[in-house]
Amino acid sequence: MRVVIGEDEALLRHGLRLVLGSADIEVAGAAENADDLIRLTDEVRPDMVITDVRMPPTHTDEGMVAALHVARTYPDMAVVVLSQYVQRRYAIELLTEKRRGIGYLLKQRIADVDTFCGDLRRIAAGGAVIDPEVVAIMVARASHDDTAISRLTPRQHEVLTLVAQGRSNGAIAAELVITEKAVVQHTSRIYDALGLAADDDGHRRVQAVLKYLTRESA
Repeated sequence: MRVVIGEDEALLRHGLRLVLGSADIEVAGAAENADDLIRLTDEVRPDMVITDVRMPPTHTDEGMVAALHVARTYPDMAVVVLSQYVQRRYAIELLTEKRRGIGYLLKQRIADVDTFCGDLRRIAAGGAVIDPEVVAIMVARASHDDTAISRLTPRQHEVLTLVAQGRSNGAIAAELVITEKAVVQHTSRIYDALGLAADDDGHRRVQAVLKYLTRESA
């Protein structure tokens, strides 16, 4: 997998190179601002773009704007946005624009190298990985509204949260100490409750649930 990094902080940029290199992920280039990131992406055509939300010159949302540009220009290219803080609207913007090969993660996740690189590989394969803290906020907000999510059982909430994080049935079963058969039953009931068609494809399942969360918790 070849990636391009957009990050203006030299220390983090270097750290990302080391982390990705240790996982045999090739860093094909790095940019310090959004304009250079877009130019580099056009030139290199990597498998994935990883960018900070805030980049020069204003350090507001230049990186996010660049990520959306890449998503629109290269629909098959994976895009990962890193953020210092939970910004729910950025996750929703990404999900609205692109529903495969997408990630929105907090920078603190980089410290868990194995999990971070595992997330990147799932995203590169077409999956969606949203930071657990962002998912929790989305689910909590929706659970207080008069929506189908608010009527899910506590266990269904747990399963939905893990599904939205891109977890497999096996990983969910291990996390909740239940069988994979029980996970399948829970997800099936969640689909019914949310009015979503069940699908055996894990990536499509994640996207369907996230699409629902985006609509209901916006």
